[in-house]
Amino acid sequence: MILDTTVLVAAERGIRRLDRVIDDDDDVAIAAISAAELLVGVELASGRQQPLRHAFVEELLSSTTIEPYDLSVARHHAELLAHTQRAGHHREAHDLIIAATAKGRARVVVTADLSGFKDLPGVDVVLVD
Repeated sequence: MILDTTVLVAAERGIRRLDRVIDDDDDVAIAAISAAELLVGVELASGRQQPLRHAFVEELLSSTTIEPYDLSVARHHAELLAHTQRAGHHREAHDLIIAATAKGRARVVVTADLSGFKDLPGVDVVLVD
């Protein structure tokens, strides 16, 4: 599984519980771009939120596999980007990178927002509600 940033943010905020879709024996990872998105959230947090967000993100990053953006992922990214451009369906850049990471690593995207991942060839998606 590749956890999309929407699922991680919802878990941090207590909106969603990850144990509803993830079992103890599941192989869970995040894309490197999701790590960057979470770290930006830490940088932008203020007041009492900043140390709490920092602790959540650091715990997650130290206990979860981070899948890199390498040549294999870049090839899948190019393929998915070309597909969306041909179809005329704009997708957020980070969503496409997460999808390409999942496709390149034979993982399923777990997301709280299906719009960034639906109808992408070779990308399996699980929606967490």
